Amino acid sequence: MSQSIPFVEYLALGDSPHLVANECTACGARFFDRRNACANCFATGFRKVDIATEGEVRAFTIVSLAAPGIPVPFVSATVDCAGTSVRANLINVDPTPEAVHVGMKVRLALQPVGADGSGVEAVNFGFEPQR
Repeated sequence: MSQSIPFVEYLALGDSPHLVANECTACGARFFDRRNACANCFATGFRKVDIATEGEVRAFTIVSLAAPGIPVPFVSATVDCAGTSVRANLINVDPTPEAVHVGMKVRLALQPVGADGSGVEAVNFGFEPQR
């Protein structure tokens, strides 16, 4: 049986994959990276909160030029997941203006990004259109 690990520490794998944010206990601001203090109110208390797995595209761009080895074009988007803003790529969708639009309903999707010599697979996330 092969093992999978999350590509980013805020991706929870398992039976119900989801994202986990650090929420400021004082003002409720949410962050996906580690923080010593809240960028909104400067408080220092945080708790882990699960993020909704469905959302709506609020903004996007079709990337046509990237670093060597990165396949283009692809869609980079900001997705509103029940009030939490998530930056991610849209996957399983044509990277064209005809296929993507603001207001598009999307859901969290997993994508393997590589494996090491032992067969341990790294899994990242993106969002795909709701069908």
